[in-house]
Amino acid sequence: MGLTRQYLRYGPAALFGLVASARGNAAFVGLRGERGRGVAVPACEHVFVWDARKGEKVLILKGLKQEVSCLCPSPDGLHLAVGYEDGSIRVFSLLSGEANITFNGHKAAVTALQYDHLGGRLVSGSKDTDVIVWDVINECGLYRLRGHKDAVTQVLFLKEKNLLITSGKDTLVKWWDLDTQHCFKTLVGHRTEVWGMALISEEKRLITGSADSELRVWDITYIQEVKDPDEPESKKSKEASPGPKENAEEDETLELDECPEERIVKCSKVGSIMREGRDRVVTIATDRTGKILACHGTDTVLEVFSVLSEEEVQKKLEKKMKKAKKKAKQSSEEEPEGTVELSLQEEIQRVTNIRASSKIKSFDLILSPKGELKIVLLLQNNIIELYNLNLSAPVPQAVRASRITIGGHRSDVRTLAFSSDNIAILSAAAESVKIWNRSTLQCIRTMDCEYALCSLFVPGDRQVIIGTKTGKLQLYDLASGSLMETVNAHDGAVWSIALSPDQRGFVTGGADKCVKFWEFELVKDESSVQKRLSVKHVRILQLDEDVLCVRYSPNQKLLAVSLLDCTVKVFYIDTLKFFLSLYGHKLPVLCMDISYDGTLIATGSADRNVKIWGLDFGDCHRSLFAHDDSVMYLQFVAKSHLFFTAGKDSKIKQWDADKFEHIQTLEGHHQEVWCLALSPNGDYVVSASHDKSLRLWERTREPLVLEEEREMQREAEYEESVAKEEQPVVAGETQGETGLAGKKTIETIKAAERIMEAIELYREETAKLKEHKAICKAAGKEVPFPVNPILRAYGNITPSAYVLEVFKKVKSSELEESLLVLPFSYVPDLLRLFNEYIQLGSEVELLCRALLFLLKIHFGQITSNHMLVTVIENLKKTTISRVSEARDVLGFNMAGLQYLKREIEAKDEVTFFADATDRFEEKKRKRKKKEKEKMVLAVL
Repeated sequence: MGLTRQYLRYGPAALFGLVASARGNAAFVGLRGERGRGVAVPACEHVFVWDARKGEKVLILKGLKQEVSCLCPSPDGLHLAVGYEDGSIRVFSLLSGEANITFNGHKAAVTALQYDHLGGRLVSGSKDTDVIVWDVINECGLYRLRGHKDAVTQVLFLKEKNLLITSGKDTLVKWWDLDTQHCFKTLVGHRTEVWGMALISEEKRLITGSADSELRVWDITYIQEVKDPDEPESKKSKEASPGPKENAEEDETLELDECPEERIVKCSKVGSIMREGRDRVVTIATDRTGKILACHGTDTVLEVFSVLSEEEVQKKLEKKMKKAKKKAKQSSEEEPEGTVELSLQEEIQRVTNIRASSKIKSFDLILSPKGELKIVLLLQNNIIELYNLNLSAPVPQAVRASRITIGGHRSDVRTLAFSSDNIAILSAAAESVKIWNRSTLQCIRTMDCEYALCSLFVPGDRQVIIGTKTGKLQLYDLASGSLMETVNAHDGAVWSIALSPDQRGFVTGGADKCVKFWEFELVKDESSVQKRLSVKHVRILQLDEDVLCVRYSPNQKLLAVSLLDCTVKVFYIDTLKFFLSLYGHKLPVLCMDISYDGTLIATGSADRNVKIWGLDFGDCHRSLFAHDDSVMYLQFVAKSHLFFTAGKDSKIKQWDADKFEHIQTLEGHHQEVWCLALSPNGDYVVSASHDKSLRLWERTREPLVLEEEREMQREAEYEESVAKEEQPVVAGETQGETGLAGKKTIETIKAAERIMEAIELYREETAKLKEHKAICKAAGKEVPFPVNPILRAYGNITPSAYVLEVFKKVKSSELEESLLVLPFSYVPDLLRLFNEYIQLGSEVELLCRALLFLLKIHFGQITSNHMLVTVIENLKKTTISRVSEARDVLGFNMAGLQYLKREIEAKDEVTFFADATDRFEEKKRKRKKKEKEKMVLAVL
């Protein structure tokens, strides 16, 4: 058997050129103890935390593969919950930057996240229409709430009551009682999708934003749960929920009470606030105090409103009443009694509109104690803008405090190039050219340009040439960062540019059906004595179709030209005579490259195929189905027959042109990959995508064996298929409003397998121990017992202790799902072991949780098994005693902590008063001193 060819693996080295992804939302986070200084934004699969004052990246919360879709900081400011496209949620510590907790429950992207006011619970909404409540402290799912028929757009906890409000694209706003875990009210007053909600006026009002320019305002009235049984029902309901405004609009049936006998709140529409934007609401939110409300649509304007507090409303009413009385006196009418009311527009006042430099994708706001409002805007064009708004000013005007832009382009990067020394990377987009240092990933130069389509470094790496959409060639000097010359090269877009192998000139192909040959020359500069670099047009090749791509052969004898008629024509360079026509692609060839030895040409097309041709006779060696969408870029690795392709399917693939094999796939981009560039030494690949990111890939020393790679691919496919399988059903449970929070994943299956293996080992070891005892009895002496190597590795523990160790290592968030896939044959042994552990008093909380779950899912089989009756009886006694002991310890500790808290508070109060007295005495002394000085001056 021949040796298998080994390749070297390319791995991800860095992500750069990205300020923030427009996919998720921005959020203020604490930084160095200062709230509102840090801004957390999604950045593809990572989360970047920027210092708003300095414009620097201070923290990267690294994700796995999936794109970030939602962010929510915890109330204490120490953690950040991050939702991903695959439905997973990870909770990061903002101090260490590590993910402490992972929740898996949703099948589709997480669209909404919200903590309760204590930060102990987290609620998530998703595109899969489910709402899940998670216990952050216990690191597990509590329950799943089903009811929405389309994606959930917003979730809100009510602080006062244990209630949850959710809105969705199904036009509904649902109210959930978390004590009974059911939906008790549905608001149906919207005709289109409800895109956002916010609570104001101390949770007595709800504002919803829909697809129109109306913000609907709803009054929330809490109904007393304890009612007098002798009182008539009609009278009770009238007294319990008096409406604030008795008008016809309120009498409309805008709610469906699914359980009218258990009504908890009354929610009635009181009116609307009109937005200036005519399109749908994208985001609606309030600051933490609920005093400021802001919203924006799909345009560039953020509308800011101020919500009056109860005291301010009362003052306004008194003023209005006085005016009404004065007016009544003047017109000699009777004094008005209780007819004066504030309109909704007076209670919720428009403050100002903030116009951003581009479309707003999301925002966050924070009100400082001084009354200054800080607003962060995440824009569509890879920019973060921060505004300050002084609310105490007579006419509040938003002032832009800072703008984070340096880290990337405003639009998609369409061309990339490496310098000859492998150090500098050029990236060009619709508005600018940037030069990056490969090792530090810092932007060295930014130069304004027209819409760039192709680029190259001039030999010597001191200048660059850009081909534009308008048909111009722009020559830039890197030292000064200035535009040296602009040449009108083509009548249409310059689609391709290629440097000649002798480095004396280059060739361009454009949409005007021409291929033009250029040479570098030094011309006299009018402004200085020194000569400067310029380009001279020397030859032209006229063709019948638009030119999409041009490439030189390394010996500079042939020129390959890709045309819009799906063919590649090869010409002799010296005479420009036709040599070969490569036809076979069904759609135009968008990219191609010729190998270093000039024997092969590889072409990538919009028909998703890559064809490898011999350049001697023009024969097609092989056609490869390369990508699931158009092949956008293709380039050979230096001094080899390996090449890379980039596709609109967001993947970059490496191929072997000799063996016609796919070597590896570089996955990282989340949207179309427009272009890539290989360094001259072949060690680095840089790629640009529609997700605004630039990614650097590095050739490692790790060998890549194709068989192993295929095996890993099969494993990954199997894991994906496992996640997509039907979820296991709990016996006796119907598909109602509630369900289990978790979902079956490859991790839960592995955890169940580990538990099964541990129980198998326990069974084997106990059987061996019995046999050993029998042998010792028969022999009449002690025979040495061989210890299992696994148990020895754990420190010679008993088999039952080993099962507990394995059980403890199962993640809290995966425990229920792992037990759900565990076969019943293992449950009796597990129950006996639980009884043994609880008697010893170890891990009581964990074991009780697992025990109750097992009893719930296997209730029928456990109760019908006579062998388990005594086990269950023993468990009943031991669990009750151990849980009450644990509760007593907890109660004692709580009482101790409360006592310490009171002691500290009392101490602080004493020191506070002591400080205040000292300050008062100091002021008194200073005043007396000043008075004496004045008296002395008066005498003089």
